[in-house]
This record gives sequence, C-alpha cells and structure tokens, in this order.
Amino acid sequence: MKIKIILAIFISIWLALIARVFSLAVESNSYYTQLSQNNTIRIEDIAPIRGEIVDRNNKPIAINQQGFKIQLKPHLLSKANIDKFNAELDFLITLIPELNREKLIKKYKKKESFYNHEYIDIVDFISYEAILPVYSLLHLRSNLHIISAPKRYYPYSKIAAHSIGYVSRANKKDIEQDKLLELIGYTGKTGLEKFYNKYLQGEVGKRKIKVNANNQEIEELSYESPKEDRKLILNLDIELQEYINSIFTEKAGAVIVMSVDGSILSASSYPEYDLNTFVSGISHKDWDTLSTDIDKPFTNKLINGLYPPGSIIKPGLGLLYITTVINETTPIVCESHLPLGGRIFRCWRKEGHGRTAITKAIRESCDDYFYKGSLLLGNVEMSAGLERYGLGIKTEVDLPNEFVGVVPSREWKKKRYNRNWSIGETANTSIGQGDFLVTPMQIAQFTALLATGKLPTPQFAKMVGDIPNLPILKEVFTEKELEKLPIIQNAMYEVCNAPHGTATSYLRTKVKIAGKTGTAQVVTILQDIKKRVLEHNMEYYQRSHAWLSTYGPYDNPQFIVVALVEHGGHGGAAAGEIISKIYNKLLELKYIQE
Repeated sequence: MKIKIILAIFISIWLALIARVFSLAVESNSYYTQLSQNNTIRIEDIAPIRGEIVDRNNKPIAINQQGFKIQLKPHLLSKANIDKFNAELDFLITLIPELNREKLIKKYKKKESFYNHEYIDIVDFISYEAILPVYSLLHLRSNLHIISAPKRYYPYSKIAAHSIGYVSRANKKDIEQDKLLELIGYTGKTGLEKFYNKYLQGEVGKRKIKVNANNQEIEELSYESPKEDRKLILNLDIELQEYINSIFTEKAGAVIVMSVDGSILSASSYPEYDLNTFVSGISHKDWDTLSTDIDKPFTNKLINGLYPPGSIIKPGLGLLYITTVINETTPIVCESHLPLGGRIFRCWRKEGHGRTAITKAIRESCDDYFYKGSLLLGNVEMSAGLERYGLGIKTEVDLPNEFVGVVPSREWKKKRYNRNWSIGETANTSIGQGDFLVTPMQIAQFTALLATGKLPTPQFAKMVGDIPNLPILKEVFTEKELEKLPIIQNAMYEVCNAPHGTATSYLRTKVKIAGKTGTAQVVTILQDIKKRVLEHNMEYYQRSHAWLSTYGPYDNPQFIVVALVEHGGHGGAAAGEIISKIYNKLLELKYIQE
C-alpha cells in the first residue's frame, strides 16, 4: 500500500512538472516573445512642428525660429560622476558665456531621477547663429546632445498682439488636459494661438527602433511622420493693422475693421505688448510693469473690455420703437430734462431739441426722445429686442474666453442683486448707461446688422488648412423691422453727413459712410449739477469713453469700422479722424473701389 502511495505521489509530481514545462515552452511563448521584444524594441514619440499663422496676403505673423536645445546625460550628480557634471557645465559656459550656471543646475535637478534614463534638457533654445561656431565641439562630447528645436517668433512684435496671442511653456494643468504637451513643451496661451491650438500644434509621430542591451540603437524598424506645420490663414491684413497702429497712438481702447460678412481685417486692443517676451518666460520686472499699468495692456479689450455703449445703441433701439409703439413720424417733444422716479434725467443739449422724430433723434442723439420712447416700450421688450440684435450674448468670434456683457433687465437685476427694477433704470438703459455693458466686438457685429439686416459671426480665420471658414449670417429682424430698416440707415447717414449730425464736422473721409457716435460716462453726474464740466476740462480718468461705429460705403455696405477711445470724451471728436483715415486706407488698398 505504501509503495502505491509513493508511486502515486511520484507520478503526480512528474505530471505537474511536465505541465509546467509545457506551459512555459508552448503556452507562454507569445508572452515572453512580447516581453523580449519590449526589451529590444523602443518606440519614440516625434514632436510635431507647430504650424505658422499668416495674414490674408500670406505674410507670416507667427513663425518658428530655427535653433537648438542642449541636453545633458542623466545620473551625473552621484559622487562618482559629479566631476563629469561640473566639467560639462564649465565647458558649456566657456563656449557660450551668456548661459547661467545656476539655471542650468536647477533645470537638470528638476528632471534628474534614478528612474530617468533620457537625456535632460538644460538649455531650451540657442539660436542657429549662436551655436554654429561651437556646434562641432559640442557634438564631440558624449555626455551632451545637441538637438534641433524650433522657437515661436512673432515678426511684428506688438502688432495685433491680443488677437494673435502667444505660446508659452505648458504648465502642469495644461499637460493634464493634453498629454502631448509633455513632449512638445509649449502651448497656446491666449488669442488665436490658444483658440486654434489643437490644429496648430499638430499630431505626434512615431519611430520604432531596435536597441541592444545597452539601449543603443541598432536599426530603425518603422517611421510614422508627425502631422505638423499646419498653416492658419487669417482674414487680417497686417499692412492695414500696422497703419492703424501708427494713427492710434498714445491712447487706450480698441479698433475693429470688419467686412459685413464677419471677416475681420484688423482688430487691435490698446495698449499692446511684445508677444516675444512671453515665449521663453517674461521677467518679473517686465511682468510688474505690464500688470500694474492703469491702461490694462493685458486685457483683450476687443472681447473682454466691458464698456457702457452710450448712444451707440440708439439706432437699434429706435428701430424697436418705430416697429412697435410709435412710427417714424411720431413727434416726441424734448424739453431737455425728464423728472422720473425722484430723479431728473437730462438731455445732453441743455436747451432741448424740441419736436423730434426718429431721424432727428438719431442724427442729433436726443436723449429725451429715447427716455420717453423707453417708457412706452417697457424694459421687458427693450432688453429682449437688444439681445435679439446681438447685445448681451457672445458674438462667437474665434477667440477664447469671450465676455457676454450685460443688457440690464428686471430678471437680470433680481438674479444678480435680488432687488426690484425701477422705472429710472429703464430710462438709463435707453441711452446705454447704468449697468449696460458691451464689448467692442459686439458693437461691430451690431453695426453690421444695422448696415445689412443680417447678424454676422466675426471671424479671424480665413482658412483652417484646406477648409475655408465660411461666413455665418443670422436672420434676426422681423419682416416689419426689415421694412423700416432704411429709415434707421438714413438717420445714421445723417449722423455722418448732415448739418447737426454728431459726427459730421469730425469726418474727412473720401467714402460716404453712415454711423453713430457714443459718449459713455464713467462717473456719475450728481443731480444738483446744473452746468456740466466740459469733457476736456475733466481729469483724464474721469472723462467719458468715446465711441464711433460706422459702415461704408453707405450705398453699398462692405465694411464696418469701430473705434473706442477710452476717456476720449465725445465720440466724433475723439475718433472721427481715426475713422476717416481708416476708410481712406481701405480705398488706397483697393478694398473699396471709388
């Protein structure tokens, strides 16, 4: 019996051994084959080259400057290798004296790890011209790697800075959202660089290579090119943009030139800043200078600057009036002031405008006409109509983080402040004051609607690769509004051309244009003030913002030109010359035919 038990145990052990051998030799063959391949085959990611941005005439606006980065072998901080580490740094600084030793050490230590076997970037970028005389010497050092590395460069520096935006080093949050940035190192931070970042940065390539036990390359097995160098073609005309910069000097504000279909030829927020300072990292001194500037150069005023629109909204509001509660011939008597809700609402003209219908009200910007019209229309219909015309909502322009502004209403005030609406706020809203806030981009879109009857989506990009960025035009007017629109257009023409037009005496353009001036107060005028201080006699930062929004040619609307001059006072006086010169430049560049 014992012999049988021993024999059974012996047979069982042998069967188990045979099964294990079979498993290792046959069933696990594919697993160990793959494991072996992983030890001999390495897959390298290839960073794509960022695409260029060019203007409508193919002039480069954002390009890649060719240069090199310098890498140092890992694991050189140990006692056995520290002398090699110091020797390599000494060698580098001897050849390239502008390098900072402490910064090189800091960058190396940041990536140095027992688990890291890749060479470490210690110099992110050296220009081609700087490295060429010493390249052969560096190339002979086994502990150093010299690798081609492009750097973003903006040839026009400050021109259209807020529209173009810039790229800078990707931070931890950026990398968490897009793992490709760990390889690329840079990402679009603002403007078009950010909005079209996914397209511009491209897609990673792959390189499959065979290596030996020392991780040295033996042969290349396969190569998949990165999808890179994608071009973004804009509607911008950089020559026009430069010209506008030359005439909008020593001022803060914004200027937009846009085709009536939404194509943006020029868009600037002032003051501007040099985009190139952000690519490699801005100094603390420069950062402090820009961030504390009272004119806010970091704010993209095109879409993030919120301003009271003032009288610039009157043509749109007038259209609401004459298609709902009154008609174009209905006279309203302007008595220069309106007692309402315990306050006095004054017209800008202290003697009043007398009997006033819609054309005169817009031409001469009669406040009292719009106060009284708003009381007939009511806040609910007024705010709903203005939002339908594109105010208080996003324009959907192709820039990131667009603000929506505010068209004040009962519901908005209750939600925001948990307070009831007052009748005086209805009157204040009717002249673009109070809590009413818009962006210059919204005003450009709003003016295009009045010029053509269609609401365009503003667009910077003309072509994204081979795909054209087609115009988007919305129908927002009712049939009656379209029927009455020519009355409003004629009134806007008289603003710029007729006697008593608020812009007439300030325009010197060869193009017949229509438009509207606006004066947006930034300080409250006290009720007991009988005689207002003239704008030019006020402290600069207490002066009103000046608007002038136009379209032209009047008979065949093609372009919108909007100028906002912060603390400029009267819209016509502050912006009339600028607007005139822009239309004359459009003629010179043959965008408009005489």
